[in-house]
Amino acid sequence: MRRRWLGLFGVVAGVELAGVALDSTVVQWLAKPLLAPLLLAYLWAARRRVDGVAVGLVFATAGDVALLLPGRRAFLVGMACFLVTQLAFLTTFVRHRRPPVAAVVAYLAVWGVANALLWGGLGPLRLPVLGYSLALCLMAAAATGVSRRAAVGGLIFLASDLLIGLGAAGVHLPGQRILVMSTYIAALLLITTAWAASGRGSSPRIGDRPPALTG
Repeated sequence: MRRRWLGLFGVVAGVELAGVALDSTVVQWLAKPLLAPLLLAYLWAARRRVDGVAVGLVFATAGDVALLLPGRRAFLVGMACFLVTQLAFLTTFVRHRRPPVAAVVAYLAVWGVANALLWGGLGPLRLPVLGYSLALCLMAAAATGVSRRAAVGGLIFLASDLLIGLGAAGVHLPGQRILVMSTYIAALLLITTAWAASGRGSSPRIGDRPPALTG
């Protein structure tokens, strides 16, 4: 059953990326709001309980819908929803296992540098972005304590939202919208599947050494 949910997620993700590439609002409205719920269904099939990651996926759904609407107010609502997502992921990951101190320090450095570089172009979005990006970086750091897959998911989530931040600051790259959505989809998939796997026994994390072979 879990594979079916992932298969459906793959189909919907493909439709969403096609909608972004074709700049079709209708297609995006049909696909984007289904991404996080399909992963939520997969997570429920794997763990059979509601936890912080599940709550985060619910708010990610709300954020996805808000970001489909035009205007700064909708953007801020979407950011607020994703702030709850990041905080839900963060608290859940930290309770599961504390991340390496080096990862926390590294991500805080990234947070400081990124905000310093984007500060001049963000205008009234400076403070909301400052707070949201702090939660995002701490979530990515906390993900390193879960598993390598979760760590990669957290890193990609940061990269995806950094691309959004560049756009908000007036910096536009070729294919930026498709890059944002493809990295976001990959991040949600990696984080969700990593968390599902964490409930089935210990999984390797950043800094773990392989067990020694004994004769």
